[in-house]
Amino acid sequence: MIVDLRIYTCKPNKVADFVRLYQEKGWQLQQKHLGRCLGWYTTVEGALNTVVHMWAYDSQADRETRRNAMAADPAWVEYLAEAAKLDLLVKMENRILRPTAFSPVQA
Repeated sequence: MIVDLRIYTCKPNKVADFVRLYQEKGWQLQQKHLGRCLGWYTTVEGALNTVVHMWAYDSQADRETRRNAMAADPAWVEYLAEAAKLDLLVKMENRILRPTAFSPVQA
């Protein structure tokens, strides 16, 4: 298993707008294509204006297959266009993580 950790930094005071758009138009699509969300969070302390979410995959090949299918979905393309038009983000990052043998979460 691998985990795709995604960190999005929103423009100041735009986290609620980003979360609302994602909940209305992105969440269902990602559930359909990616399936295994381990968590979806906003920061309370530390680096503010940040959204963090994690997705589990069987392997890097599984991740690529699922993300490619999502990228080909016209509804996802439409969601991305709307998000870009609203200009809510400053930065996007992702990290691929592999759990240790003693990790409590083995999705």
